[in-house]
Amino acid sequence: MEKRHMAAGMVRTDKRDKDRPDGGGTDSSRMDRDRPAADSKDGKKRERERAVLYWLLHVPSLGPVTIGRMRRCAGDIASLYNIEGIQWEELGILKERQRVCWDQAKKSTGKIMEEYHSLAGRGIRFITILDEDYPKRLKVLADAPIGLYVRGRLPKEESPALAIIGSRNATRYGLEVARCFGRELAKEGIQIVSGLAAGIDGAGHQGALEGKGRTFGILGCGIDICYPRENYGLYERMLADGGILSEYPLGEPPKASNFPIRNRIISGLSDGILVVEAREKSGSLITVGSGLEQGKEIFAIPGRLTDPGSAGCNRLIREGAALVSSPGDILEELGMRWEKKLTLHEKNEKGLAKKEKMVYSFIDLQPKHLEEIVRQSGIPLSECMMILLDLELKGFIVRTGGNHYEKKL
Repeated sequence: MEKRHMAAGMVRTDKRDKDRPDGGGTDSSRMDRDRPAADSKDGKKRERERAVLYWLLHVPSLGPVTIGRMRRCAGDIASLYNIEGIQWEELGILKERQRVCWDQAKKSTGKIMEEYHSLAGRGIRFITILDEDYPKRLKVLADAPIGLYVRGRLPKEESPALAIIGSRNATRYGLEVARCFGRELAKEGIQIVSGLAAGIDGAGHQGALEGKGRTFGILGCGIDICYPRENYGLYERMLADGGILSEYPLGEPPKASNFPIRNRIISGLSDGILVVEAREKSGSLITVGSGLEQGKEIFAIPGRLTDPGSAGCNRLIREGAALVSSPGDILEELGMRWEKKLTLHEKNEKGLAKKEKMVYSFIDLQPKHLEEIVRQSGIPLSECMMILLDLELKGFIVRTGGNHYEKKL
């Protein structure tokens, strides 16, 4: 009986305020202050709903599922702002801690709305789940973000997309694989999605840029923050032919708890997920779990059985993920043709001298020390070092430090 009475009270609140141009009381007038004039009644309503959704993102611990319950209870998005935190708590929709956050956010409405109206001048768009350009791949999710901050572009709906994810502490081999796949798939029109993190994420984005394709970074912090800082150059370059997206308010720091939540957006925007180097308990497997729930294709690069950095990938393959050894494997799964003749792991050796070919044949995709190369090839140290330098300059190998060399993909 008490809950029915509260619901009735909400209806009376809406009815009492129906003649107000802002649709609410004092707080609501702050919500609408300085709002651009709309051309129609529907336009005004939609703009107010967008403003309320923007405000809701500033209420800590309030997720899409809870907001959905509030929306159904209030009848529409615009009206739920007028309901007090204590009412939501009595209805069992908000817990005490959430109610406190709700009330605190109400006190900051003016500041939040000033920020909202400043977005365009800062090169940021705010896309809500009510907008036509909201990504359709995300709209079908049960926990779809209610709003997205966007810099740059949004992924094309009609073009396939692949997430490339993996370890932050990747080996050079893993970085080369991620970069190579990102590059070759981007050349074929595949959009590359990842989290702009250090390691595999950044390598996948980098490869997509090299392939002149589109790539999109999903942040676990405010869109005005680049994390990690060393990827700032990459962040800026991605805006030209891709975009940066976040569901977190401006200024939100990169808290550890944010990243598992944002991973559902990475998988949601993608048609498939490629995992390159992941430990047994890697955070990348959270993204895979979201992808499986969303019905996405899962791909994995196999690793050595003794390599803990690939234990997660090997387990995914045992459990049914598609083992891939070239970009063509993924393109075939996505229904696209792969006509390249080159394989992933070897470069065309034409043009190399006989001894260069011999030294190259003793170098692997894992770092090998100079002394071991000399021993296996039988070539004198000084001559071997000159050959290795030539191979490095020609782009066949890379020196990884400590006189270790490995093949370049």
